[in-house]
Amino acid sequence: MATDKSLTGVQLFSLVRPSSELELSLQRVNVPPPRRYEVTVRIEAAPINPSDFALLFGAADVSSVRLSGTTDSPIATASIPDFGMKGMAARLNLPLPVGNEGAGIVIAAGASADAQALLGKTVALRGGAMYAQYRNIAADQCLALPDNATAAEGAASFVNPLTALGMIETMQREGVTALVHTAAASNLGQMLNRICHNDGIGLVNIVRKPEQADLLKSIGAAHVCDTSAATFAQDLTDALESTGATIAFDATGGGTLASQILGCMEAAMNRTAKPYSRYGSTTHKQVYLYGGLDTSPTQFVRNFGMAWGMGGWLLTAFLQRVGHEAVQLMKRRVAAELKTTFASHFAGELSLIEALQPEWIAAYGRRATVLTNKDPA
Repeated sequence: MATDKSLTGVQLFSLVRPSSELELSLQRVNVPPPRRYEVTVRIEAAPINPSDFALLFGAADVSSVRLSGTTDSPIATASIPDFGMKGMAARLNLPLPVGNEGAGIVIAAGASADAQALLGKTVALRGGAMYAQYRNIAADQCLALPDNATAAEGAASFVNPLTALGMIETMQREGVTALVHTAAASNLGQMLNRICHNDGIGLVNIVRKPEQADLLKSIGAAHVCDTSAATFAQDLTDALESTGATIAFDATGGGTLASQILGCMEAAMNRTAKPYSRYGSTTHKQVYLYGGLDTSPTQFVRNFGMAWGMGGWLLTAFLQRVGHEAVQLMKRRVAAELKTTFASHFAGELSLIEALQPEWIAAYGRRATVLTNKDPA
């Protein structure tokens, strides 16, 4: 039923100061009763994904973090280099709530039927501000989890699963039958492998270390290319020829990897191209940059003909573009395959207070997915 009671809870905020410092702090906030189409969720778990870092740390140097405040109310402060402050101008003195997604129990609901149907259920939710004890959110932004699923199992039900499914949908809408993915040993990369295996889709995985290649091969990946191998370019070209992949999703963003992918796509096509054309293959080759693990400038060498494209891909924009029905189909698949195709594995579990400790920031600052829980202590 609807409630007229307000709650008070702890929430994590990120603040950029004019003194070239970023502060992370826990603040007590008032949570009003949910409106008609809203629910109040007691957050039980929320992942710290690489996609959270831009808001969480901005341009700050995480190696400079120092701790102040009290045991119950710590403040983590990090320095922002001068060159980084230019991009932080719009954030000055604005405490911003952090956390893209999470999961928890619906403890109050508005009067609408959709909201009331979720009362008492464990749900996953997206919409920001998830590093908190409580969150009011529209009922249609929630995903009811299976009865046997925990909040921790459902905490990462949106960003990675919908990104993986969105890549497949984008590939299919562009008339392509296989794709390339970088940083492929991640939770997202493993999900993408399981989807492609189940759906019979060709996938070329790019990783940075031999142990990452071994991990993917152990779960059945057919094509894995290691950038640290002396044979990387040859291996990638062979895999592209075998699969026919002409679309790639690059999580690194910076450096030369996107250019290498386009170059190898062109090389794979030229192995069978007839007749020769000085303008290169007429088949369009596309790389979408969807992440920024490498913060250096994106560099490329024009050795891939004239039929090519490089652009950005953002999950939020994609979901808006494909429309409500397509998104609902994706969400239903995620719920049905939560413990199989879309299972997530976390590097560790932290409380909100622990998430502000310098030693833990140093650990998750390496951008491995970490789970935070609702208990501030």
